[in-house]
Amino acid sequence: SSVCFSEEFLSTVAAETSINTARKFKAVKLGEREVFRFPFAVMTGEGAFTLSEDERKNLKSYLEKGGFLLASAGCSSKDWSDSFVREMKAVFPDRDMEEVTPTHPLFRTLFDVPRLETKQEDARLSGLTIGGKIVVVYSRDGLNDTATMHGCCCCGGNEIKNSQKVNANILVYALLQ
Repeated sequence: SSVCFSEEFLSTVAAETSINTARKFKAVKLGEREVFRFPFAVMTGEGAFTLSEDERKNLKSYLEKGGFLLASAGCSSKDWSDSFVREMKAVFPDRDMEEVTPTHPLFRTLFDVPRLETKQEDARLSGLTIGGKIVVVYSRDGLNDTATMHGCCCCGGNEIKNSQKVNANILVYALLQ
């Protein structure tokens, strides 16, 4: 997890709903069984990476058994984004991520988010579906909510400015499925 991915959306969900959330992320390793204790996981970072075979197997099992993954490239890192897309294809070679359009209920689970507001160009979300349910939401553009993180910047990336509401919606959507 990137140190600049804001946890603020967790407090927003707790304040706006009856969902009890922790106020801080709990770091877990993808290759460990501990990940199965959490229904919702965040993956972000900068730079290229490769998952081990154990991490790939665990991620596949986690998602097939009801886990949910929110993934976003920190600072809109192209290397991280390319790595994530490649790794998801390795985990699920027979599935493709598809665009999650603004008409999807995910954009209205808690807040009405008619569009992703960005600093530069249009952004979009992609999703991976298993059994009719989105289990991965991914953005190549930063969902990092750097405005609430002191000492963090977007490094010139195409950060999504309304990411706090988007992330809150994604969490509520994931827990309601």
